[in-house]
Amino acid sequence: MPVPVVSSPVRRALAVLAALLALSFATPSGAAAQAMPGSFAPLVRQVLPAVVNIAVTTVVNNGDDIANLLPPVLRGTPFEQEFLRHFGTTQQVRAVGSGYVVDPSGVIVTNNHVIRNATRIVVSFSDGRTLVARVIGADPLTDVAVLKVDAGGSLPSVEFGNSDAVEVGDWVLAAGDPFGLGGTVTAGIVSAKGREIGDGPFDRFLQIDAPINPGNSGGPLFDLQGRVIGMNTAIYSPGGGSVGIGFAIPSNTVSEVVSELRGGGHIRRGWLGVAIESQSDPDTRDTGVLVTGVAPGGPASRAGIRPGDVVLAVNGSTVDGAAALIRAVAALPPGTRVRLAVNRNGERMMVPVRIGERPANAED
Repeated sequence: MPVPVVSSPVRRALAVLAALLALSFATPSGAAAQAMPGSFAPLVRQVLPAVVNIAVTTVVNNGDDIANLLPPVLRGTPFEQEFLRHFGTTQQVRAVGSGYVVDPSGVIVTNNHVIRNATRIVVSFSDGRTLVARVIGADPLTDVAVLKVDAGGSLPSVEFGNSDAVEVGDWVLAAGDPFGLGGTVTAGIVSAKGREIGDGPFDRFLQIDAPINPGNSGGPLFDLQGRVIGMNTAIYSPGGGSVGIGFAIPSNTVSEVVSELRGGGHIRRGWLGVAIESQSDPDTRDTGVLVTGVAPGGPASRAGIRPGDVVLAVNGSTVDGAAALIRAVAALPPGTRVRLAVNRNGERMMVPVRIGERPANAED
């Protein structure tokens, strides 16, 4: 049988078709593309035993609110004391959040705002056990807290993943206890990275569309391998419920804070002792940080930093805003010597500064 002859135009068309088919089935270069799983059930079975409910009891004294109702002329008088005796009350308030076990010995991670001011913390597990927890340490600036329970044996636990490797569009699984209903999982994707929502100078949230609601705070965000790549912390919600915009603290931030809290119970951060605001110079096109105030006796004051100075860089690394300067300094161990590039009245200079330790109540 003779071999069919294919004309040149047809041959070219077939070659193009073959190339298109090859592209259709090719694997993207770089990181392997994440395929949507047929079911999240295997992943849920793997990770949910390490996800916990956290019930917190706090004591609230509304005496201060009641006292504010008094006319100023009556404050500090015997009438004020009698008024508070009759109308001032102390109440126990219970709140619910989520958390996850990161060490089989009973180390649990959650949000600081979940356990803040708690007088009693009770952790409930998926197998029905409830255990009283104690606080190992907490960091309000990153909203991370570490708890410990004594379970009398090994607990199911999960591991941290690398949040820097997470890409926008990756599938994620959020777990927690919304509205106190019990262990709940939702799925979605990473919508954005590096979100700043005005929650503090260390904002660098993962934005997700996996539904999270009140009670999910402190719960883990998993990748498809069951690694924790974030901690669910906040939602954007005009009406109080999920609208598909949630925020999680990246796991690299959480794991670093957890490690330091487990080691010493608190975080030591660098501090300059200045009041600052972001600034952009339209003439020089320089972006920097304007010093609006200097703490007396603080590191910046001792180094000669003045109000009106504009900080441009720390050890050669440009700072393009107030939050960037705070993060750069906070990352340095107290006692570190650095060189600040400063613009003072149009003149650039280098100012050596020995970084101090950030006080617990520092706002800058």
